[in-house]
Amino acid sequence: MSDRTPAGQFLDAAIGLLRRLRDEEAEPIAAAGTLLADAVADGGRLFAFGAGHSSLAAQDLVYRAGGLALMNLLTVPGMVGVDVMPATLGSALERVDGLASVVLESSPLREGDVLVIISLSGRNALPVEMAMKARTMGVRVIGVTSVAYASETSSRHSSGTFLKDHCDLVLDSGIAVGDAELTWDGVPAPFAPASTVVTSALLQAVMATAAAALADRGIEPPLLRSGNVDGGHDWNARVMTEYGDRIFYHH
Repeated sequence: MSDRTPAGQFLDAAIGLLRRLRDEEAEPIAAAGTLLADAVADGGRLFAFGAGHSSLAAQDLVYRAGGLALMNLLTVPGMVGVDVMPATLGSALERVDGLASVVLESSPLREGDVLVIISLSGRNALPVEMAMKARTMGVRVIGVTSVAYASETSSRHSSGTFLKDHCDLVLDSGIAVGDAELTWDGVPAPFAPASTVVTSALLQAVMATAAAALADRGIEPPLLRSGNVDGGHDWNARVMTEYGDRIFYHH
């Protein structure tokens, strides 16, 4: 029986989006997981970046129980979440030309690494420039975005292009423009965003694929365990020692 409460409608919408990922994004998810596994096997490092609320999905990959220890957060001051004051400054910084190049030039990224760039709209200067610059450095780029924005909005980058145009692989979250799943009588604007839950699930599917791909090659995937289970800290210390030169949040 259908649940027509706001909560039920939102959960149904989220489930529908997750089913779309399973049914329509299986091939790019597999390709992205393989790309990460290739980088790990070849000595590369893994990084993730997201601006504003897109940073939540990036942070969910880093120092994560059950996740790959080699995933590092690429940070841009003022753009990691909504901790900057005023919060609107983060949105303004995402539109600044040249910022991404400065960040990458002072980062540890190098040829052979993989950078996951998460931007729901993919239209702002920062994610577009970051993808363009990273590829000139020999970094492989996985873009996580809603492709719909490219046909329903205009780019804010001087090239007129979107994040999706500068990636080795694109993962389409399928989120509708505006990121609001519900309407309701008496509520003047659409509400209930689903991009965080969907994007996080999409990227965890990629991580799961990467871990299994490494195991299939006879390589123990460098996974972290929860520090709240017996032996977890000892396990993580071993992994961090073995891969210490590729983990940047531990130094």
